[in-house]
Amino acid sequence: MNEHSDLAKSTLPLFRYRPFRLLFTTRAAANTANQMQAVAVGWLMYDLTGSALALGLIGLVQFVPPLCLTLVAGQIVDRCNRRLILNCCYVVEFTVSLGLLTLATFGERPVVPIFGLLLVNAVARTFEAPALQSLVPTTVPRAILMHAVSAYASAGKMSQLVGPALGGLLYSFGAGVDFGLCALLILIAGIASFLLPLPVVPTERSKVTWATLLAGIRFIWNQPAVLGAMSLDLVATLFGGVVALLPIFARDILQISSWGFGLLRAAPATGGIIFATILARVPVTRKAGRIMFAAVAVYGAATIAFGFSDHAILSLGMLAIVGSADMLSTVIRQSLIQFATPDEMRGRVFAVNSLFVNCASQIGMFESGVTAAWFGAVGSAVLGGAVVLGVVLIWVWRFPTLRRVERPDELVPDRIHHIR
Repeated sequence: MNEHSDLAKSTLPLFRYRPFRLLFTTRAAANTANQMQAVAVGWLMYDLTGSALALGLIGLVQFVPPLCLTLVAGQIVDRCNRRLILNCCYVVEFTVSLGLLTLATFGERPVVPIFGLLLVNAVARTFEAPALQSLVPTTVPRAILMHAVSAYASAGKMSQLVGPALGGLLYSFGAGVDFGLCALLILIAGIASFLLPLPVVPTERSKVTWATLLAGIRFIWNQPAVLGAMSLDLVATLFGGVVALLPIFARDILQISSWGFGLLRAAPATGGIIFATILARVPVTRKAGRIMFAAVAVYGAATIAFGFSDHAILSLGMLAIVGSADMLSTVIRQSLIQFATPDEMRGRVFAVNSLFVNCASQIGMFESGVTAAWFGAVGSAVLGGAVVLGVVLIWVWRFPTLRRVERPDELVPDRIHHIR
């Protein structure tokens, strides 16, 4: 009891640490811009083409760079100044936002150029994600790292709440307004990242080989709990995501405006933020593995219910449950990775994690678009949720180590399989 009380008290000074405040600002601003941009691009593309397949192609275009560059990105993040990498990423993303602003304002059916800019933006985000995640443990003491992970995740969920709702609202004034605000938010993220303390850069840099490039994958492969958690999230996101279908649900099924579409995009984040608040007061201290499996099962069941719903309020409620379950599983997964990974390996491990998360999300958008073209939007959502429930059952049997995990912070870095 005293240990849990001390842990709760240790969360009080979390935002008193200037590096964490800057990192939180960077994460919130950059991800809000990304969420606004996703809403604006999705709605603009559907206006231009009226095609569910085109919505899926948005995800496919953004899937290619992480697939090709993840291993390289992780190696660079572990060998170079992580703050400088972030600064360069935000310069590229700022330029992309200005390019989208120009195309939305002056272009005539600029479908191909938009895809091109999304491709460039995905390259920058491939390097941004592992660099930003690798900096989290350097901003707070280890005693409150789990709470820092939860707050970092809540920054992402908060941006998923504000970004889509704001993006949908501002789209009524024109897509250019959305992209202009995206550029401003990226600028804020860039300034905050520039003010972060200089991270420690390795003085000895080993030769880059296939062994060092694949070290992150090898490390994860030899950590059954981490591998199980990451792969479970990958498959659930791949088949259970309905983000690409929301323009169809908003316009054709629920018959709500672009602002309503923004609310649909924001609903999962609403549930996520509510649950993040609960986790801040009642952290997961026992049966973490079983709780994670239960959370993913709830995610799948709520996705099925959303697919069957033809009422806006019920649909928003189901998406909020999806977001709550996702937040719970995310905090457990991220905590497992942070506690189990040595600092000099974080870039490569989090690069692989980003590949799992982002590529599953992007290729999942493509999968949703294809299955919606075959079976309709409702059929796609219901099928995806059913697959998630089946995957949970398989993973419970396949990864008993993850099922037996009690507390994420009990894990310590395993250097046996470490290759610099």
